[in-house]
Amino acid sequence: MRQLSLLCLLLCSMMSTPVEASPNFVVIFCDDLGYGDLACFGHPTIRTPHLDQMAAEGQKWTNFYVGASVCTPSRAALLTGRLPIRNGMMSAKRRVLFPNSNGGLPASETTIAEHLKTKGYATAAIGKWHLGHKEQYLPTNHGFDSYWGIPYSNDMDAVKGFPNYRQKSQEDPNYYAPIEQYQVPIIHNTEVVEQPANQHTITQRYTDHAVDFIKENKDKPFFVYLAHNLPHIPLYASEKFLGKSSRGIFGDVIEEIDHGVGQILDTLRELNLDENTLVVFTSDNGPWLPFETHGGSAGLLREGKGSTFEGGMREPTIFWMPGTVQPGVQLELGATMDLLPTFCSMAGVDYQSEVTLDGYDLSGLLRGESKTSPRDRVFYWREEQVYAVRQGPWKAHFITAGCYGIGPKKEVHEKPELYNLSQDPSEKYNIAARHPEIVQQLTELAEQHRQSIEPVENQLEK
Repeated sequence: MRQLSLLCLLLCSMMSTPVEASPNFVVIFCDDLGYGDLACFGHPTIRTPHLDQMAAEGQKWTNFYVGASVCTPSRAALLTGRLPIRNGMMSAKRRVLFPNSNGGLPASETTIAEHLKTKGYATAAIGKWHLGHKEQYLPTNHGFDSYWGIPYSNDMDAVKGFPNYRQKSQEDPNYYAPIEQYQVPIIHNTEVVEQPANQHTITQRYTDHAVDFIKENKDKPFFVYLAHNLPHIPLYASEKFLGKSSRGIFGDVIEEIDHGVGQILDTLRELNLDENTLVVFTSDNGPWLPFETHGGSAGLLREGKGSTFEGGMREPTIFWMPGTVQPGVQLELGATMDLLPTFCSMAGVDYQSEVTLDGYDLSGLLRGESKTSPRDRVFYWREEQVYAVRQGPWKAHFITAGCYGIGPKKEVHEKPELYNLSQDPSEKYNIAARHPEIVQQLTELAEQHRQSIEPVENQLEK
C-alpha cells in the first residue's frame, strides 16, 4: 500500500508539472521597405501605431541586415541561414528570378520550415515567394504545409500598352495602375487560383490567411512566413486605406500593413499565444529610390535597393515575444540569416549540419541573457562579388555602385573606402587614410571569407 501511495503521488506530481510548450514563430517580411519608412524608425508622416507598440513592447534592432540588396537572394538568405552566393541564388547577369526563369532554391538547401518540421511544427508560407515558380521550387517542396501567394514580384507579367508606371509615379504620389497591367498569379499550394491577382485587396487577404492559420493550429507549434509583396511597386491599397495617409499611396500601403500586424498580434493575445510566440518584422532590402514618392526612404542611410551602402541592406527590424524578449533598443549586429539558428535553438532543433551556415543564434540577446551579439561582421555581396565588409563599427568598401536604377556607376577602389558606422551611419566621411591598419584588417577578413565560398550551379541563370 505504501508503494502504491508513493506511485500515485509521483504520477500526480508529474501531471501537475507544466510542460513547456514549443514556441511559435511568425515572420512578417516586407518588400522594398526603407529604414526610414516606419514611425518608430523616424518617419514623420506615416502612422504605424501597431508596429510602434510592438517596438515598445519588444526589441527594436537598429543594426539589422539582409543577405542581399534585392529580392530573390535576400529571401534565400533568410530561409536557409546562408549567404545566397553559397546556394546559387545570386547572379551578376540576372539579379533576381523572372517568370521565364527555370531555376530556384535547390532541394539540397534546408529551410527554417524543414528544420521545424522535425519537431512537429505546422508551417505556412503566405505572400511573395520569389525562390522559383516551377512546382519543384514552390514552398510546399521546401517544408511548408501550405502556400498562398504570388510566385515572384508584383510588377512582373506586365502587359504592354499601359502607362509607364515610373513616369506616372513621378508625376503623382497617389497614382495606382490598373490591376490588369500586371498578370501576376496567385498560387494556392501548386495551383493558380487567381490571375491577375487583385492587388487592391491582397495585403488584407495575406493577413486573413495568417490569422486563419494561427487559429487552426493554436493547439500545436507553428511557423508562419508572411511575405508581403508591398511596398514594392506597383503600389495598391484597399478602399479602407486608400487616400488616408498624408504620405500618399506609399503611406496608405504601409499603414495597411501596420493594420495587419495589429490583427495578427491581437489574434495571438486573444488565443493566449502571445507569450509563446516570437514575431519578427523586417524587410528584404531597402527602398526603390527611382520611383521617388512611390519608393520609400532609407532615412539617414545612404542609397537604397540594389546597393551595398547601408540604405540597401540595413532594415528596420522588430522582435516581439512578451515575457521572453526583453524590451529595449538593440544596437548589436544581427541579420536575417540569424533567424534560422535562433528559431532552431529556441525550438530545440539540432540545426548543425555539414553545410556552412552564415547565421548566429541571437536568443541570448533577445532574452537579455547576453549583452553582446555573437555576430560581429556583415558581408555585403552584390553580383557575386564582396563589395564591402563590416566588423564592429568599421565598414570597408572595396567596390561601390549606386542603387537599383540610379546613382553612381560601379567603381572598383584601388584603396578601399572606410567608414565608422557608429559615428557616421550615413557613410559621408571616408576616413581610410587615418586608419590604414583597420583597412588592412578588413581587407584580410574579406579575403578569408571569399576563400570559404565554393562554386555551385547558378540558379538564376538557368
